[in-house]
Amino acid sequence: MVFAQPPSTAVRPRAVVRRRIAQALNLTDAQKQQAQAIIQQTRQTVQPLKQQAKQNRQALMAAIKAGKGDVEIHQLALTQGNLAGQLVAARAEALAKFYSTLMPEQRAKADLMGQRLRQMIKNRIQRRLGQGSNG
Repeated sequence: MVFAQPPSTAVRPRAVVRRRIAQALNLTDAQKQQAQAIIQQTRQTVQPLKQQAKQNRQALMAAIKAGKGDVEIHQLALTQGNLAGQLVAARAEALAKFYSTLMPEQRAKADLMGQRLRQMIKNRIQRRLGQGSNG
């Protein structure tokens, strides 16, 4: 069973993606080190936010199930939105830091990779929506 593998031998999808990006952009060793530092810093920033968002999401669901008033549910929902915004901001700031380490040709390639990824996601969504309406 895949889940029974110890963490040291388990495949880490994000690490694989990062490795492929580094390879595709032909990052220098210095750029790889900078990227790793940015990732570590961002991880430290977002970890408490993710934990708060999880706790708030649980509190929101509990309030909904308990039939709490609109004011309490509204406040929890606003808090959840604020936490989501902080997470988006932290990740965007990390991406901006990484992007600033790239040379012009690497930036052009990264932009192209981003466009392809967005198109791939859009196609996948359209296929799923199309399949849903046929059945």
